[in-house]
Amino acid sequence: MNKALTIKFKKHGDPEVLYFEESELSDLLDDEVRILHKAIGVNFIDSYYRTGLYSEDLPSGLGTEAAGVIEAIGKNVSHLKVGDRVAYAQGPLGAYSNRRNLSSRFVVKIPDNVSFNQAAAILLKGLTVRYLFKDVHQLKKDETILFHAASGGVGLIACQWAKHIGAKLIGTTSSREKGQVAKELGAFEIINYQEENVVKKVMEITQGEGVPVVYDSVGKSTWETSLNCLQTRGLMVSFGNASGPVTGVNLGVLAQKGSLFVTRPILGHYVDSSEKLQHASEDLFNLVGQGIIKVEHLKLFPLKDAALAHEELLDRKRIGGMILVP
Repeated sequence: MNKALTIKFKKHGDPEVLYFEESELSDLLDDEVRILHKAIGVNFIDSYYRTGLYSEDLPSGLGTEAAGVIEAIGKNVSHLKVGDRVAYAQGPLGAYSNRRNLSSRFVVKIPDNVSFNQAAAILLKGLTVRYLFKDVHQLKKDETILFHAASGGVGLIACQWAKHIGAKLIGTTSSREKGQVAKELGAFEIINYQEENVVKKVMEITQGEGVPVVYDSVGKSTWETSLNCLQTRGLMVSFGNASGPVTGVNLGVLAQKGSLFVTRPILGHYVDSSEKLQHASEDLFNLVGQGIIKVEHLKLFPLKDAALAHEELLDRKRIGGMILVP
């Protein structure tokens, strides 16, 4: 069967621009595999494409993360076979579908002790935390950091991974309920930014020193706050734009606030080969399989309700991750 049911959009806008379409899949290329999806990851980056913050030719599919079973392989694919349980978190848009063709270089095997739902919910977010904590800045035991949006999909993984390393993660959240969830999963301290001054609280926790690194996926609304929480020569890691992109930056501010460093990394520049991807995925799945990192507070939506999932994606009351089920 070569037909696929896919969520697409013809114009940029709010979640209602998404629509369902049946189409015929093309023949497999030599290096491709065909995957029958069992679970599809929903990530904040998906909304960036939908709204036009990130550009893509229209009409377009959506989504970069899913897990499923290989239905067919191209003639040059040797490391995968029909029936393999696999997942992916990179590549062209189009994961919001019941099946698709994809280059085998983006695909990794799922170990038997990790479910399809776990893999689809955690691969992109988990690989993100891994490169943030191991590559962008090598997080060390007893090191204190600030991580915004600690109760989101990425944030809850970060809380658990930081605890595993032995680092002290200070997380920001918008409610006591969300803060409690992050604390239970490993956050050292929680700051409710609706009720507390983040900079003042960070300085209290660190006895006036500030933190050596801030991980910020919020963007515009937290930019200044993040810089003000850093130690001299501290590192600001801006890896998302939930509140809008940071623009009009005056580099002189970095000098004034302590010769600060700033980076705007993306996963693809750190996991840029199939070998690196496989190694990073095995590292992540090993922690999931051991129960060190748990997929908590996961909400499931039918694939046809992708627009509803995107509405909830924008809700600051949301805790944890979401997946679509074909």
